[in-house]
Amino acid sequence: MEKTVQRGLVAGAALAGAALVGGAFYVLQERKTEEPDFRALKTDGDFQIRDYGAITVAETVVQGPRKAALGQGFEIIADYIFAKSRPGEKIAMTVPVMQDSGDPMASDPPLFDDQLEGAWRTRFVMPAGRNAGDLPEPPASIELVDMPPRKVAVVSFAGRADDQMLADAEDRLRGWLARTGEKSDAEPEYAFYNSPVIPAPLRRNEVWLALG
Repeated sequence: MEKTVQRGLVAGAALAGAALVGGAFYVLQERKTEEPDFRALKTDGDFQIRDYGAITVAETVVQGPRKAALGQGFEIIADYIFAKSRPGEKIAMTVPVMQDSGDPMASDPPLFDDQLEGAWRTRFVMPAGRNAGDLPEPPASIELVDMPPRKVAVVSFAGRADDQMLADAEDRLRGWLARTGEKSDAEPEYAFYNSPVIPAPLRRNEVWLALG
């Protein structure tokens, strides 16, 4: 019995190790995916204040629980960028995939005109050099938005981000801002950088708070 348990533990450890090695390969591949340029104004461990230039996003709004809304929103925009819901060119995938609850500070003009209860906005950042005027026409469920430059406070963390992890990260970020003399009244934005195949310890997640 003891030898059987030991063999099981060894096999389990081997499988976990193989998953991490395989996950590390995919992480290296995903790190080649384009993300928006930014200037780091301050870095303190997992915390950072960043200055982003203007970007263009494709965004959609879905009602329901956050995780389910993210999955549905991702599918809607992925069908657009990969030319499944329209004819014509495919658009390159970028990171992060963004999600928020419709903070009026987050876009201009705000998408949430009627402030739908339980609504979540999902955003894909468009490749550098593209703007709403030269991108393929989206379906009615998607809006293309040219966002102006902005400054955000960020905290990064690993794991499969659930609601509690996101709330804890937001609390940590607001506490860090208070200690550094900064403040944000904005609602949080969530940034996800990895596909589902990446093991939890290797995943990169962030909570953003707009500053000023």
